[in-house]
Amino acid sequence: QVQLVESGGGLVQAGGSLRLSCAASGRTFSRAIMGWFRQAPGKEREFVAAIRWSIGTTYYADSEKGRFTISRDNARNTGYLQMNILKPENTAVYYCAAGWKMDYDPGDYDYWGQGTQVTVSS
Repeated sequence: QVQLVESGGGLVQAGGSLRLSCAASGRTFSRAIMGWFRQAPGKEREFVAAIRWSIGTTYYADSEKGRFTISRDNARNTGYLQMNILKPENTAVYYCAAGWKMDYDPGDYDYWGQGTQVTVSS
């Protein structure tokens, strides 16, 4: 079992930054993939970024390359999503997830956090 708890969402002006955190627990998490997804009202859940926990390999959605950075702190068992130059269209509930395959498909992730709201004002 893997448990995930997100934090760090909030309201920010366009052009600003936020850092989301995802605290993970579970005996097998060291071999997992941590992914970040988001879901805006009326839209499907979409992939943002993922990281292979053991070696730090990363994978990004094309739309966020260069603005978002995924990372992890092994000692704290916490993953992060640093979001810079935020845009109003980035407004969504952001979720962290854990799975075993480095992929953009939310169906490939078995464990999900509760989500944290990010609102970007224009």
